[in-house]
Amino acid sequence: MSIDALVELIHAENQGNWSERNKQAFESLFGSPKGRYPKLAERTVTLRAPSIDPETGVPFSAYIHPSNPQSGPYSGLSFVIFPSPGEPSLVGLVVGTQGLAPDEMVLGRPGHARKAQAICAWLNREFGKGTQVAWAKQDPTQTEISVPDELRKKWAGFKSTFDRYGKVIYALVKPDSDMRVTREAVTALLDLVLEERGYLPNKDHMADRDRIRSNWFSFLMPDVSQSQVAELLAERRFVIIQGPPGTGKTTMAENLLAQNYRGVGRTIQFHPNTTYEAFIGGLAPTHSQGELGLQFRPTPGFLMEAATDAKKDPQKPYLLDIEEINRADLAKILGESITLLEARAERPRETNLQHDFGPPFHRTFKLPDNLHILGTMNSADRSIAIVDVAVRRRFSFVSLWPQMTVVEKHGCKLMQDAFKDLVGIFMEHANEDAFSLVPGHSYFLERDEKKAGKSLQVSLAPLLEEYLAQGYVSGFAEPIRSYLQWLRSL
Repeated sequence: MSIDALVELIHAENQGNWSERNKQAFESLFGSPKGRYPKLAERTVTLRAPSIDPETGVPFSAYIHPSNPQSGPYSGLSFVIFPSPGEPSLVGLVVGTQGLAPDEMVLGRPGHARKAQAICAWLNREFGKGTQVAWAKQDPTQTEISVPDELRKKWAGFKSTFDRYGKVIYALVKPDSDMRVTREAVTALLDLVLEERGYLPNKDHMADRDRIRSNWFSFLMPDVSQSQVAELLAERRFVIIQGPPGTGKTTMAENLLAQNYRGVGRTIQFHPNTTYEAFIGGLAPTHSQGELGLQFRPTPGFLMEAATDAKKDPQKPYLLDIEEINRADLAKILGESITLLEARAERPRETNLQHDFGPPFHRTFKLPDNLHILGTMNSADRSIAIVDVAVRRRFSFVSLWPQMTVVEKHGCKLMQDAFKDLVGIFMEHANEDAFSLVPGHSYFLERDEKKAGKSLQVSLAPLLEEYLAQGYVSGFAEPIRSYLQWLRSL
């Protein structure tokens, strides 16, 4: 394989013939049939591999933008190898010390940082075995921010590298003795760099590219199964499913109640006028024989009713499903009862009530252990306040993301293409806030090719138009407008 020479160089025990060996490894990457990348791609990167940096004494090799001079400081995006005696070399992505140009558009695009972070997250999860093997900066353009001190301590053998280049490094992988892991890491990073330069691997290597990309891409939009949420509810009791519109939050909640809880529970919906009295309990008018025909009596709210029902059979888990839980001020609605939401309290918690609500609680309210609470939260709804910290600490949050596998299973070819194009726009251009708005797969499930265009026009287009009107996608409005023009042409 064309990557093997580079992997062997990274694992070499000494840096003898450093420049020549780097040249051979670099040249082996390009050209059919053995090279991973097309021969033309070689024009988009230049190898610089001095035996030792004359300014700093720190050895390195870098694949830099060809517009840079043949020697001296360089600028732009680069793939870099930092060797150290006695251990495999560090590999990573670096901004040249002379600045972002000519790659300022690449480095400043949220998608590039997002992909580098996903690659490092995948490497840590897949190969870290409990230790950190990769790191990525949140924003590559923030060259005033250096590699964290914690990482410097863990990887102390590369102190001179960090002292010199710590502020311009934005993604790093520290290989161990397993060359197979190094190959995966190097391939993922190089594929990203060459793709930013406009080149994909040669045909014979595309299957490998797709496999590796699929592995790290899953960390951009991770798939969460119903069984995983059920396990989290069983362990933590209080869970909120959050995500963009159309990702199946309500459907998952309905299925959990029907299947995992066998219908034992109930569903309610919050709105801005939901009150403490409606959720916990309070005085409410009831018919009486008096002159007015009404009197106020303590009346349980949704949570107290659910707790009462759950206590009837402590052996059966009971689910209270709260749709659109963030549309009401949850901290205000819970009041003093917020202290009851502790999944792992050292001792049972209870709170005193203002009124006697009769059996089983009277004036002392507590949640039975078999009562679980599931909330759904639309991350695109910006008309309401974010769930406050006190409440957020008491719930476990799970994010649902759009899933291509669902569209491939249920949607026609046009729907699949439309989904890929729109996700690609958000992936490349959306900042973190806007990325949480990417429309879900439920907008793309029409099977009939003839009906697909109309379906997108009447369901997806209004959502995107609202995003534009509200300024939610102002940072990449033109790609969204272009996409809408295409939708209207269907």
